[in-house]
Amino acid sequence: MAKVAVIRAGQAAELLGVSVETVRRWASEGRLKSTRTAGGQRVVPIDEISRLVAERRREAQARARSGAAQSARNRFEGIVTRVERDRVAAVVEVLCGPHRLVSLMTAEAVDELGLQVGQRAACIVKATNVIVEVTAR
Repeated sequence: MAKVAVIRAGQAAELLGVSVETVRRWASEGRLKSTRTAGGQRVVPIDEISRLVAERRREAQARARSGAAQSARNRFEGIVTRVERDRVAAVVEVLCGPHRLVSLMTAEAVDELGLQVGQRAACIVKATNVIVEVTAR
């Protein structure tokens, strides 16, 4: 029987552009096959990474063909990890791979979107100003 090439969960997360927590969740949900080493470390077959990358590419192409167009190019998909709201405003945090994005929005927008912790969401960033800083010489 041929030995299957595997990588650690952290390496898989890096290749997929998601967090290790997302790799664990996908494995628990059955979206990504993984096994455990004798020492208990989670490992993922390389062919699973290739399969999931191809699947995500097809999903992105389907979204692009859906007819929705926008000028923003910085689109980050992830999982909602925090929703804090009061009567008027809300703070929504989304973990997108190794990045944590925080959005301030109206409580009404949270309700309309039905945002809840654990939900998949996409953050679209459009910056009109970028500041570059250099350290003192």
